[in-house]
Amino acid sequence: MLVRVTPVVQRTVVAVVVTYNRLALLKRLVPRLTEIGRQTPGLTEVVVVENASTDGTTAWLARQPVTTRSLPGNRGGAGGFHEGVRYAIEETDADLVWLMDDDGLPDPDCLATLLTETDLDFWGPMVVDEEDAERLVFPIRLPGGTKVVHRLADVEAAGGERRRIDEIVIPFNGVLVTRALAERIGYPREEFFIWGDDHEYRLRAEQAGARIATRTDAVVRHPSVGRLGTPMMGGRTTYNHSPSDLKGYCMARNNTVNLRTYRGWPHVLAFWVKTIWFYLVTHRDLRRLALSARAVVAGLRGDFTGHRRYLS
Repeated sequence: MLVRVTPVVQRTVVAVVVTYNRLALLKRLVPRLTEIGRQTPGLTEVVVVENASTDGTTAWLARQPVTTRSLPGNRGGAGGFHEGVRYAIEETDADLVWLMDDDGLPDPDCLATLLTETDLDFWGPMVVDEEDAERLVFPIRLPGGTKVVHRLADVEAAGGERRRIDEIVIPFNGVLVTRALAERIGYPREEFFIWGDDHEYRLRAEQAGARIATRTDAVVRHPSVGRLGTPMMGGRTTYNHSPSDLKGYCMARNNTVNLRTYRGWPHVLAFWVKTIWFYLVTHRDLRRLALSARAVVAGLRGDFTGHRRYLS
């Protein structure tokens, strides 16, 4: 009896990294991606989108085995990922785009582990603290409830024997996106500049019916970002405060846009109430409250130019 064996089709991958003035981080990431390329069939190209850095990044990249897309000015992470995905889809024959910031460091087997999945459209690895591999850099709310976990062991337990949690992903930190999905939903919103562009892309994918998941045994190591979310209202909720005016402005503007587009007005109003409470009571700062109000109005108007005043 003859048994017909279906051949495994190797999918081609283009890695896209976005950077701005972080040469030291690139010097550890690019060699790692080169190593992964040698070990993992399918990774055909590494593309670094260079946001007009001033720290010698361009000259260093010219000596590396990567494709450099140098932008004429700083377009932020959002503009960089827009250009990177556009390049991968329109100028290469990649089946998959592997997206990552310059501060992450995927384990050598990260991509190979992700590529064992064949029925997903938008999926990625765990993102752990490089100083404490048992701690998640970005807490995860597990599907089907309100529980937020901060430890790798909790996520591994939820992933079970499949080592996979559906409907959850931390975008732009080693996430894979299929060509078919990118062609269906388009590219990241470059006008967001920073903060929320990755979340918006995931929401857009979700709205389009994309199959989303996290592999609990694929790992990207990332510098600690501290505790995300400052407790407020007696610890019943948190607020993503940043000391950076640029990040604060973009967060308030882009979060308003995302909530209005994908969650509806009750969620928008709840976010505004939290913002007012935080800067009047929890962390009194009338100047930051006024900045946030300007950002919210800009978001409602579809004006994505206001952040430029905070660029140094």
